[in-house]
Amino acid sequence: MAGNKSYTIVEYFGGDDGYRCGYCKNEKGNFSNGMWSHTMTVQDYQDLIDRGWRRSGKYVYKPTLKKTCCPQYTIRCHAQKFQPSKSHKKVLKKMSKFISQGELPIGQEDEEPMDSVWSEAGPREPTKACQSDVTCADITDIHQEVPKCPPVVEVQEELGDSSASSSESSRKDPVYLPKPGKGADPNRPPCRKAKDLRKERRLQKDQIRQHADVPKPNPTQSNQPKSLEDFISESLGDNASHQLEVRLVRSNPPSPQFKASFDASYQVYKLYQMAIHKDPPHKPSESQ
Repeated sequence: MAGNKSYTIVEYFGGDDGYRCGYCKNEKGNFSNGMWSHTMTVQDYQDLIDRGWRRSGKYVYKPTLKKTCCPQYTIRCHAQKFQPSKSHKKVLKKMSKFISQGELPIGQEDEEPMDSVWSEAGPREPTKACQSDVTCADITDIHQEVPKCPPVVEVQEELGDSSASSSESSRKDPVYLPKPGKGADPNRPPCRKAKDLRKERRLQKDQIRQHADVPKPNPTQSNQPKSLEDFISESLGDNASHQLEVRLVRSNPPSPQFKASFDASYQVYKLYQMAIHKDPPHKPSESQ
């Protein structure tokens, strides 16, 4: 990106020939239009990513979605209005604690959230077969039980007698009618809707606030999220255990500060490529 420069210089490469895809490993399936950005302003980069362009170092490209084997859909990113996400704030707080108090993160926080669930759901020994304690009645032949059943006529007669006796008993039972109500209690205030009560309380609060002449807090100022500079400035105290210094050095031609810190920067880059992108140790080179 161009620092204080107000112009952009790019070299267009075109995108007629297909090349190897990094996702599905297709040798000729990836199609995109690309250009090499020698220098680029922040606003020009913002306009490019808003129109579906991507960036890899100084190489800027736009995938041809109708021809490429693995279509890539960009997510809008406001480069000039960066707001840290929840994960960004978590990392910033860990870094702030290390700089201000010298506290290192606990090792258990770095593990994956599903590691404990995976250990609990591991293979277990088969449980012993439990014997049932339920006792079942002896099974007898159905032909032996048929003669014991009463005939249909006797069952109907018993039903008729029971229904007649129940109707006679129901006639003898007295019928109780409910007494008429006395109505609302005149000594108590009448019932009101909850909506009216809330409205009345709101009016009372407004009247009290007007008499007190207390200025209302501005919600835009109180609810304004912290910026990246606010998180960094909180940890830069005079009594901090460590000090964070950001220094811009010249790389071409290489300055003495660049040569002195080159080996340490290369080791950090190499460890990052191996841990995040799973690159072999020989792949990250100093020329990258």
